[in-house]
Amino acid sequence: MMMKRGTLLSFVFCTALFQSAYAGSDIYLPCAQQYPDDDAARLKCYDRLAAPASALTPGVRESTVPDENSHASISPAASAAAVSHGPERSYLTKAWNLDNLSNLDSSELDRLQPYRQNYLLVNWSSNPNRQPSSPLIVHNASAPRDMDAAEVKFQLSFKADIGDQRNIDFLGIKTFRLWGAYTQQSYWQAFNFRNSSPFRETIYEPELIATLGTSHVSGLKLINFGWVHQSNGRPMPESRGWYRFYLLGGWEWNDMTSIMLRGWWRVPENPLKDDNPDIIDYLGRGDLVIRWEPRDKKQSIAMLLRNNLHRTSNRGYMQVDWATPVKVGSAARMHIQMSSGYGESLIDYNHRQNTIGLGISFREW
Repeated sequence: MMMKRGTLLSFVFCTALFQSAYAGSDIYLPCAQQYPDDDAARLKCYDRLAAPASALTPGVRESTVPDENSHASISPAASAAAVSHGPERSYLTKAWNLDNLSNLDSSELDRLQPYRQNYLLVNWSSNPNRQPSSPLIVHNASAPRDMDAAEVKFQLSFKADIGDQRNIDFLGIKTFRLWGAYTQQSYWQAFNFRNSSPFRETIYEPELIATLGTSHVSGLKLINFGWVHQSNGRPMPESRGWYRFYLLGGWEWNDMTSIMLRGWWRVPENPLKDDNPDIIDYLGRGDLVIRWEPRDKKQSIAMLLRNNLHRTSNRGYMQVDWATPVKVGSAARMHIQMSSGYGESLIDYNHRQNTIGLGISFREW
């Protein structure tokens, strides 16, 4: 009788242990997905999730006797959020959701996400383009415009996750994700009261982007294939626009430095209807974005370089952005932007100038 009773108790204990282990296994799934090839990083991720809840939440006093059911009570969503707060989730990983954690810590509306920088600046130009023109005679402005050198410049940019395919293992590619993106940039002559403060130009830029993720901890982390249209929606003679296909590679090191290199091909247009037939000679054939941000998020620096790659008639553009948090909140940042070269705006694609702007921006992540 004692044998049967002991056997029965052992069976019940083993069954309960198995069920508890199975219920708690889901919390470790994000670690396995994020670090499939890095045993050390995956083990560190496991240790962080296995720590008491007080260790994951600063300011919560640790209990003297830990709760034996604490591991099973952590949901997969909570564990994903805990992983996303860890230092290993870098800028490119979070911006393009390369670890499939859906950015649950940023917003409940995680399908609508930041894309490029969002900012509001007071911008000053050394050489305002008062008479925009293109090679076509019909596009030449009839008379110089009455413009101020100072204006307000702002940009809104966001993207949405359309669909994805996870757990791919083909030629080093681990994930696939499709995005729809939109960027709008406006130049407002806000201080030009004599002309009723008109908008000098607004640029509309929809995109379709396919992201291939490599799951590498450092080095090449993503490859993007994109289609983009850019236009200002203006009537003649100030209409500007073009279509492009591009290929982009994204690299990252030390969770602080990232490089995104992009090359594009312009979709040919009817020569009789082309608003800017020589736009490649000025806006170039590709661009390079170098971004640095320390782990404490106290500042960020980004540099954009663009060039036409011509040896004899070389033209280019450089833009440097520096931002640091301000006291009004962690989302808002004081922002300084400086640029030099051709193509500060689309209507200025063939006009050279230097600009400097001061204002606020909002965190990309």
